[in-house]
Amino acid sequence: MARRGTVAGIVLASGGGTRFGAGHNKVYVPLAGRSVISWSVNTLMAIPDVGPVVLIVRPEDRKRVDWVLDREIERPGVELVYGGATRQESELCGLRHLAERIHGREVDVVLIHDGARPLMSRTLANRIIRAARDAGGAIPGLPKDDLVQVSSDGGWLDGAAPDGLVAVQTPQAFHAAPLLAAYEEAARVRFDGTDTESCVQRFTDLTTRWIVGEPHNIKITYPHDLVVAERVIADAGGGGR
Repeated sequence: MARRGTVAGIVLASGGGTRFGAGHNKVYVPLAGRSVISWSVNTLMAIPDVGPVVLIVRPEDRKRVDWVLDREIERPGVELVYGGATRQESELCGLRHLAERIHGREVDVVLIHDGARPLMSRTLANRIIRAARDAGGAIPGLPKDDLVQVSSDGGWLDGAAPDGLVAVQTPQAFHAAPLLAAYEEAARVRFDGTDTESCVQRFTDLTTRWIVGEPHNIKITYPHDLVVAERVIADAGGGGR
C-alpha cells in the first residue's frame, strides 16, 4: 500500500565507510540488536507526514539490504535506488526516482538523511519538516564554541574562531521542486557540493532555516561511535526516539 504523506524521505546508505574498518559498509554493522541503517529508516517510516521512503544503496550490498528489509524494517514500502559515485550523485539518483511525484505535487518536501546517523529522533525530523515547509529549507546543527583559527600556513594559532559557527547534521529538508531543479543544474555544470544545503544555496533562492540539532544525533564514523550510540539507546530504554 502506498504511503500518503507528502514528504519524501531519502536515506543515504551507498558509501563505503572505509574509516570504520568493518570490511563492508558500516551501515550494516549491528547496533543494539539490529543494523545501523534500520534505526533511521524505521524512524522515518513511523512519521505520518512522510510518504515514500527511498533507501539509496550500492548494488554490491543488495543481499545485506534485502536481509535488513525482511527482518528489521517494521513497516513495508521502502523503495530501493542504486546510488552514484559521490554523495551528490546518490542524492540526485533519489531525486530522479521521485521526479514524477515531485512534478505531480504528490511530494512537496524532500528530507535527506545520512544512514550513518541512526539516532535521529522523530521530534527532530518533524521540526525540520515544519521549518522547511515554512521557510523553504531547514538544517539542524549544534553551536560550536570550542574552535580556534589557525594561520594560513597552519603553523600557529591565530585567535578564536568567528561566532555563529555550527556543526551541521542531517536530516536536511527542502521544498521538493526547487531541490530537484538545483541538483539537475549542479549535474549539468558539474558542481559537487559538500552537502545538500550547499547545492541549494548555489542554485536556488530558497531560505534555509537553522534548527538546533540534537547532541545524540551522531554520525557513526569510527568503532567508538558505535559504543556511544549503544549507550544512548540503552539510556533511552532501547526503543525509538
